[in-house]
Amino acid sequence: MSSPIRVLLAKVGLDGHDRGVKVVARTLRDAGMDVIYTGLHRTPLEVVNAAIQEDVDVLGISLLSGAHMTICPKIMDLLKEKDAEDTIVVVGGVVPDEDVAFLKEIGVKELLLQDTPPAKIVETLTRLVEERGPR
Repeated sequence: MSSPIRVLLAKVGLDGHDRGVKVVARTLRDAGMDVIYTGLHRTPLEVVNAAIQEDVDVLGISLLSGAHMTICPKIMDLLKEKDAEDTIVVVGGVVPDEDVAFLKEIGVKELLLQDTPPAKIVETLTRLVEERGPR
């Protein structure tokens, strides 16, 4: 039996709304994943360090603040600097369609926007970890 998928969920920056990320955390736990939620107002460095320390498969960034175009590149650069590029990064929340291509170009594997059904989130993370394979 393989070990459960490990996921770190984070709210980065000044965004103070965490109801959605808490629902996602519960959904992923119910699906058998190990979930760590870092809480509100984290910095990119705190989130990357936590993802490395916890040896997670997936780093899920929840953003409703519109700061994704500055926060996501910082997170991707930090993962590269710290030799942790095998960590799968997904972004959830509110992201305009015109920003999706840029985020995928810098290495975000998937964008799960606020209307994504919970079962689809579970399915997507499971698929991404299977595609990456063991580390």
